[in-house]
Amino acid sequence: MIPNKKALEIILSAVRGFEKPIPELEQYVTPSDIAAELLWTAFMDGNIEKKKVFDLGCGTGILTIGAALLGAKSVTGFDIDRTAFKNAFELAEKNARILRETNILAENIKFVEIDVKHVEEKCDTVVMNPPFGVQTEHADRLFLEKAFGIANVIYSIHKGGSDKFLLSFAKDKNWSAVKLGEFRFVIKKSMDFHEKAKYPVEVELWKFLKS
Repeated sequence: MIPNKKALEIILSAVRGFEKPIPELEQYVTPSDIAAELLWTAFMDGNIEKKKVFDLGCGTGILTIGAALLGAKSVTGFDIDRTAFKNAFELAEKNARILRETNILAENIKFVEIDVKHVEEKCDTVVMNPPFGVQTEHADRLFLEKAFGIANVIYSIHKGGSDKFLLSFAKDKNWSAVKLGEFRFVIKKSMDFHEKAKYPVEVELWKFLKS
């Protein structure tokens, strides 16, 4: 078992990033410190260990892998089912395999290639870093709506300044929302249109509970 949040962060820092990121899907790797913060918070709340956990829009699988490391009963990472976007799904499987080969990860993890709107199976906990809505406005709304329908508790990363929308949206769905913290998400140059080496983005960690 991982002894503390720092140890989790160190392990997750080895997870590989996207080889061919797709701008339309906002495919940016979740920084290991933010991923560890989200997962350790959920773990300390009792919502990871021995729980059925889903990662919606798993990308390269950093949250999926982290939940498995923290003793989830099972973890499933879901990513979109389009031939052109298979690199994210294949890389997630490769990351999980690398950790399995180092005897870090138990055999309780899988990846499913599917658009999240078609996920129907229920789980205990959703962990996710949905699109921030930079390319498509309110892209995170679809992920939240799906999570509300399949989980009991959700831990999610959103663009800074989303308070009004998230609180209102959750209330309309009969869920409560609590902002757990604010962080700087550093996006490294990975897209053809990027001109700078790094782009800092203010993000927030949120917890959602059924009312």
